[in-house]
Amino acid sequence: MQAIHVSLYALVFLVALALIFDFMNGFHDAANAIATVVSTGVLKPHTAVAMTAFMNCIAIFVFDLHVATTVGKGTVDPAIVDHYVVFGALVGAIGWNVITWYYGIPSSSSHALIGGLIGAAIAKAGSGSLIASGLLKIIAFIVISPLLGFVLGSVMMLLVSWIFVRSQPRNVDRWFRRLQLVSASLYSLGHGGNDAQKTMGLIWMLLIASGYAADDGHLPMWVIVSCYGAIGFGTLFGGWRIVKTMGQKITKLKPVGGFCAETGGALTLFIATALGVPVSTTHTITGAIVGVGSAQKMSAVRWGVASNIVWAWILTIPASAFIAAVAWWLGTKFL
Repeated sequence: MQAIHVSLYALVFLVALALIFDFMNGFHDAANAIATVVSTGVLKPHTAVAMTAFMNCIAIFVFDLHVATTVGKGTVDPAIVDHYVVFGALVGAIGWNVITWYYGIPSSSSHALIGGLIGAAIAKAGSGSLIASGLLKIIAFIVISPLLGFVLGSVMMLLVSWIFVRSQPRNVDRWFRRLQLVSASLYSLGHGGNDAQKTMGLIWMLLIASGYAADDGHLPMWVIVSCYGAIGFGTLFGGWRIVKTMGQKITKLKPVGGFCAETGGALTLFIATALGVPVSTTHTITGAIVGVGSAQKMSAVRWGVASNIVWAWILTIPASAFIAAVAWWLGTKFL
């Protein structure tokens, strides 16, 4: 692939913009990782975000870069990628994240980024520039990840209920307050491992297109470190508007339910990251929370709140794609 000409200043600007998105990803999605452990009263909010940010960064030592490869090389044709496409994708993703954060809607930063890439790529080169195999895998997991989270969360809840059926509620609560520290840490680890890699993939795409990285080479270490650092730093600031929706409005959680939801969500993220699929941590934990609630009784889930969240999921890709297409056009005129 022939390298495009991008000035060093433009490259630095776009990498900085990507890291801002990564920071916002941590800021926006922090609620996914901490909502259950905060709403059950196991940890204070600031302690929870500090733990989550630390586990986000630890993910650098645990996961291979399969997700970054999918985003960087498996979503849109690398031949059409230039600084305008990357600019449009990032503005589309950041714009939708700001809108959903303001209204307290737990939408997906991951799908906002994918939608941004789709919108900018189509605006430049039409739908033929999209790589169907990679996008179909991502779109399939819009359904699979919350469904898997639902199944694993509900199975965990049923299994735990059966094991501790003869135990005193006070003893169960005490044990699962401790165990929820483990489950929340594992979920935060999976969150960092999957979400930070999406930004890595976008920066990698830009570096390859501009000739600063080889198409068949490795992702530079400075990209890996800076992306994990940005998402961890963003998590420290927390998305407090979304915590209440995730932690209490869908269903009331106790420590045992929080443990089951976080464990089910963490397992889903580990599976997806191993397969190289960029999934939504929002979708995953929401599915797990609904699974835990429905395992107790169907009426324990506020289905109206859950359906509103699903509508946000449906709108995320087209909305961010539209914003990205407009941003791409503006970028070609004024950048």
